[in-house]
Amino acid sequence: MCGTNPFRVEKTLRCDLPRVVASSNPGLKLANAFGVVCFTIAAILINNARAQAAQLPVVSVLDFGSQPIAQQAAEMLRTRLRASGAVQVADADLSRSAAKGIGYSGSLNLTVSEAHDLGAALATQFYIIGDAQTLRRSSFEKPVYFESYCSIFLVSTRTGNLLFWDRPSFENNEATRTEAALSQHLTGAFTNRLIAVIKKAQEEERIQRTVLNTPVDAVIEEAPEDEKAAATQGIRLPRPYRRLRPDYPDTAARAEAEATVDVAVDVGADGEVGEIQIVRWAGFGLDEATVATVRQLHFFPAMKNSAPIPMRVLLRYNFRKPPR
Repeated sequence: MCGTNPFRVEKTLRCDLPRVVASSNPGLKLANAFGVVCFTIAAILINNARAQAAQLPVVSVLDFGSQPIAQQAAEMLRTRLRASGAVQVADADLSRSAAKGIGYSGSLNLTVSEAHDLGAALATQFYIIGDAQTLRRSSFEKPVYFESYCSIFLVSTRTGNLLFWDRPSFENNEATRTEAALSQHLTGAFTNRLIAVIKKAQEEERIQRTVLNTPVDAVIEEAPEDEKAAATQGIRLPRPYRRLRPDYPDTAARAEAEATVDVAVDVGADGEVGEIQIVRWAGFGLDEATVATVRQLHFFPAMKNSAPIPMRVLLRYNFRKPPR
């Protein structure tokens, strides 16, 4: 667990909106910008309304980077998903403009709120983000070889949750062969896996919307931002008996992933861990490693007026590549 106070809620900076540049005719500039935004939103809504009328889930596939293999991989997924007839794929140019409009720059480490906002801008039920590259590498066994990989993240707009991730990777002495192998992988059963996850999530979200919520107990009190704020309220924050650090999984090591995972944890009045919610996901097995570690924690419970109380706390884990 990182930091001196694992329960401090750190403010997350959101992507800045495009900066307005002064001009000799600011009224005209603002009118033109407003018109472009309105046209983009209207076009997206019209296209997606057609898909919704046919009860097909609508999916955006954003660009996977600037390399030729990245553009090829993203377009290949769009083509395969569209050809399946099982989903409606949003127009790539409109999706690209919408993502750029809210300042999205390609991060694969988002809070659920950021992920929801990105999906809302795309105006689709689901979206796919990723990163694809061909890299020249070397090792003791192979003086020179090439790796082509594609990290693919499938996200739900409604919940902001990461539904699926994968990172197919291929190595060969020739870059063209690694890229060919990656392309073949993306056009095979992989697309069907994505569609299956989308269909399952669509049905689960439909049920969640239609099932009447049963009465629930009072919401657990959230921890104050820091110990000083807690002290002014007469609260002592929960403290773990011992601090545990999640393992850095092999799946993350292969991707050389560095990311932050935030989890909201309900700590009962008995000091035991209850519900765990991921509020910033990272993929590559880091989310699962974090939840598995939190499940092993035991706490001195929060105290108020000398009595133990349940409390929801935010735990943050920063993952960095281990030194070689």
